[in-house]
Amino acid sequence: MSTLGPVVGYAPGTVDLHPPGLPAACEGHVWERSRFEWYVGDDGDPLQLLSEFAALHGVHLTDISASPRVTDPVTCGISVLLSPPWVTPSPTPSVPALVAIAYAHAPVPSPTATPTGAVTVRNQTPGHTPFARNFQVPERSEGALRGQRVTKYAEKSGHFVIGRWAPSWTEANHAAAVDSVRAAIARGDVYVVNLVGHAAAPVSGDPTAALTRVAALPGARYGGVLRGADWWVATASPETLVSVSAGRAITRPIKGTRPATPAGRAELLASPKERAEHVMIVDLERNDLGRVAAVGSVRVDELFALRRWSGLWQAESTVSAQLAPGVGLAELLAAIWPGGSVTGAPKRAAIEVATALEPVGRGPSMGACGWIGHDRHGQVEIDLGLTIRTVAIAGGRAHLWAGGGIVWDSDPAAEVAEAAAKMAPIKRALGAVGRAPGDGRRGT
Repeated sequence: MSTLGPVVGYAPGTVDLHPPGLPAACEGHVWERSRFEWYVGDDGDPLQLLSEFAALHGVHLTDISASPRVTDPVTCGISVLLSPPWVTPSPTPSVPALVAIAYAHAPVPSPTATPTGAVTVRNQTPGHTPFARNFQVPERSEGALRGQRVTKYAEKSGHFVIGRWAPSWTEANHAAAVDSVRAAIARGDVYVVNLVGHAAAPVSGDPTAALTRVAALPGARYGGVLRGADWWVATASPETLVSVSAGRAITRPIKGTRPATPAGRAELLASPKERAEHVMIVDLERNDLGRVAAVGSVRVDELFALRRWSGLWQAESTVSAQLAPGVGLAELLAAIWPGGSVTGAPKRAAIEVATALEPVGRGPSMGACGWIGHDRHGQVEIDLGLTIRTVAIAGGRAHLWAGGGIVWDSDPAAEVAEAAAKMAPIKRALGAVGRAPGDGRRGT
């Protein structure tokens, strides 16, 4: 078993202290207290382990229908990054499948006031207690904690260089995959499948500024950055997987995209294809929430409302439900995650079709990210977004994913163009300012 202190995040105001979903009032006023990282192949159920880790910091998630209170006054909240349970190997294996980081309010405590934290990274050593039950780490001085912030990225110069993006499938292969989904729909296997592509580019240098630009893209409700010893993840996600307050759960699926122009808005509103695809996902979300909801409490609060994200119009609906007594976060996520808008319907069959066609695994994308904190009364609030519009940096490469929902009347060329349109703002934010190692061409 490997245990160590918090990895990064001790200087208020740094990018490390702007995790996805962090309340605006807390920006620059929190420090990393401890973290928990879980990889595919490690022991335990990550959803249950997340709840156990949170409980050690006074955030009780075993029954979120009852508006539990946060019992540790030091805790500001817990940032979460949760990769989807995908069969295809991830192109970013160094990024944990689950990251949970507990934050406390600034100022950083003195050495005598530093609380004991909780962090376990991995446990694959025979004969040891399962790491889920061994979170405790010793007290450490502020100087020692700050010293651990040094990573291979910090050791490089501040200059960040990104090379040319290389897709994991050609446009022709992407279009052929769309046709394969349409064939599955014709057979009656599925109604809609979310098909996701991937691109990668070589990088060097410190990506802090570039990832900060990604997180700040317009419409990025869950904009933020997390990092570990050898990886970074930045998201500009606008989509709510689930939020919970006062026992009521809300999900806001997004389906349907057009350029943010008057003509694009009119086209999206008038498109029967986009509306049909959207309504299918709304019905799926209603069904998923219904599995953990009080009887008769599921409702569609808003249907096919247009929202703007970085030069694009997107259609969003709001579905909500009162959670049944005794429902915890693990049960809620088991019912709704991965989100319907990034899988399809029926969900299990759609995942099987997508897995067979997608060129690489989804890594930390199409999963969940966000914040578990409390309201002004100290009651637990949860706000988790979908990790769409997300980039990961690991192993000297940047990785980006994008896709869209495929229905019977989808046009392959249009689907290829839509995925490119979703990637474009993130590529621009990351920039392309020179040659990266192993890349003999200028970036694009």
